[in-house]
Amino acid sequence: MQIRNRHILGWLEAIPLTVVLVCFLVAPIVMIVIVSFWGATEFSIYPAFQFDNYAYLFGSEVVLRVFLATFKYALISWAFTLAIGFTVAYFLAFHIRSQSMQIALFLLCTIPFWTSNIIRMISWIPFLGRNGIANQTLISWGVIHEPLEWLLYSDFSVILAFVHLYTLFMVVPIFNTMMRIDKSLLEAARDNGASGFQTLRHVILPLTKPGIMIGTIFVVTLVMGDFITVRFMSGSQRANVGRLISNDIGLLQYPSAAATAVVLLCTVLIVIAILLRFVNIRKEL
Repeated sequence: MQIRNRHILGWLEAIPLTVVLVCFLVAPIVMIVIVSFWGATEFSIYPAFQFDNYAYLFGSEVVLRVFLATFKYALISWAFTLAIGFTVAYFLAFHIRSQSMQIALFLLCTIPFWTSNIIRMISWIPFLGRNGIANQTLISWGVIHEPLEWLLYSDFSVILAFVHLYTLFMVVPIFNTMMRIDKSLLEAARDNGASGFQTLRHVILPLTKPGIMIGTIFVVTLVMGDFITVRFMSGSQRANVGRLISNDIGLLQYPSAAATAVVLLCTVLIVIAILLRFVNIRKEL
């Protein structure tokens, strides 16, 4: 009887969270899926069950290029954020002995994130512009003789902004994982004659995989869904899937935007499912 009461109590405790998830997560996604099958004209939207929106998505060469550009941004941004995030986390975890100093330096890394993403993004524009600080400095040093046009409103500026905005999302989980590594394992590796690179490859990297995967999920999902960064940093000359959805919403083409959102959601879920097959992150969570 007591076990039964505990079982019922457990279900009752789960009801509030279940209601919140159903109302604010499941129901909106279901509504987006339903609307993605509706039809739209130039002046109206009508309920229907048709595959015109999906047929356009999978049959349009422009949409295909936009999806490829989105994957390109996500892959390159992930590579840079991983390299920077791993290096910063490794330095904080294994080269800073004092815990108070580790915390201080970690908080120092978070200072830029105390401001809005848009402010941090726009701050790159006067730096990278044709007459910006970067070009003027390079010209004064004699490195170049005329301003570089590709520094701003290009793929370079978009990826630079992504790396700046989302590197911390890679640093935090990797640093958290590295702090859990037993230092005696590193000492044992050194005692057995392992070099620094061998210790990094055979001890630190395998034990850091959960943090790397969590950071990867954060960065990839954020980059693939971001549209403001692409719009501002490319000068509206580049596009990704998020911006495609934003443009459809601006044109009141909600069924098309919903279909694109569903495809993007399925793509992100597939990427996450693939990543989760490489490592079990439940231990990290």
